[in-house]
Amino acid sequence: MYRTRINDLVKWKLAKKRKPLIFLGARQVGKTWLIQEFGKTAYKQTAYINFELPNAPKSLFEVDFDADRIITVLNAYCKIKINAADTLLVFDEIQAAPKGITALKYFYENAPEYHIIAAGSLLGVSIHPDESFPVGKVDFMKLYPMSFTEFLLAMGETGVAELLEKRDLANLNFFNAKLINLLRYYLYVGGMPEAVEEFAENRDWQQVRKIQHQILESYRNDFSKHAPRDVLPRINMVWESIPAQLSKENKKFVFGVIKEGARAKSFELAIQWLTDAGLLHKVYNTSKPALPLVAYQDLSAFKLFHNDVGLLSAMSRLNAKIIADGNAIFEEFKGALAEQYVFQQLIQKEELAIYYHTFDRSKYELDFLVQSNENGLIPIEVKAGKNLQAASFKLFCQKYNPPRAIRTSLADYKEEERMTNMPLYAIGCNF
Repeated sequence: MYRTRINDLVKWKLAKKRKPLIFLGARQVGKTWLIQEFGKTAYKQTAYINFELPNAPKSLFEVDFDADRIITVLNAYCKIKINAADTLLVFDEIQAAPKGITALKYFYENAPEYHIIAAGSLLGVSIHPDESFPVGKVDFMKLYPMSFTEFLLAMGETGVAELLEKRDLANLNFFNAKLINLLRYYLYVGGMPEAVEEFAENRDWQQVRKIQHQILESYRNDFSKHAPRDVLPRINMVWESIPAQLSKENKKFVFGVIKEGARAKSFELAIQWLTDAGLLHKVYNTSKPALPLVAYQDLSAFKLFHNDVGLLSAMSRLNAKIIADGNAIFEEFKGALAEQYVFQQLIQKEELAIYYHTFDRSKYELDFLVQSNENGLIPIEVKAGKNLQAASFKLFCQKYNPPRAIRTSLADYKEEERMTNMPLYAIGCNF
């Protein structure tokens, strides 16, 4: 299985001013596998420590932050001789080791020759109260569920994946039917590596669903284990409301969908916990389509997207039979899966700031408005089928005349005067 993030890890290794790397991502998106694969291919050896294991040296950093002492202990624990030049040090689930995050600062300042990656599934919610975060002393990298391109590679479709990476849209039109069929699979399977691997090997829809439900159950267990007790019931309520929230015509998060009379103040901590854990993602409305978008974000109006389209379809109890029903899967739940899919491809691009936009007193809504370093503001309209009529998108383009606009759907790639018609399967490779 290939993850494109490995290229970024290689750049990190070769950087002149390399810092310890904090590798972020929700549970089971493949962080540990990728780090270990990187260790195998880019280093002579890897010293791997999972601080959640019963025999792990959890108190390693509580004595002091002396690098020589720490390395000596790890030599014994890992049963190898750690050399700074050819050893990758991996501190997995570092949140389970008190002062582990703080120790990274001292490695950067006193022993920068060591190559260190610290990972954790709940770093955003599980930092110890007495932890001193090493601001400016560490690098960050995030891993998300597998993109559609990575899914294609796992399925053995290297040829079309290469065309996507090259943005060869004209030639991709020849494979339109094949790619739409594979996209149907992706909306059901999603990008969680274990589910993708199972499907790629066996094409077993039921087993894929079983794996997805196991992942969802592990998330719920994390809620119970790590969330504050007084917030836990609300976390569960927000989490269970996501399919209904995204199935609305207007996908703005509405607290009343959770329960009648619900108010923002009662649920803001629950939402914050879920976003800090990387399980949900907030996309804010922007009151004005102008640079920078962050200056015009409306903190009271937002959409909450799921971590993975396959897990969303599992939570929605989507039956595998829909895969055989033409393009119905794209229009199911008022296009919720299609919009979730597009968001999931966009978030892989760290240079993008992702928002949506309402205008004319909220009468019209633009699905996404993204800010790109190269192309400025780009409006994106998501159409779940081949019906390309979209009044909001047309009016936005007429009113603001953006230099680039994208309408993404099941239709073929085509350049028009005011916009680019982009196939859904190619949306992730155009930024």
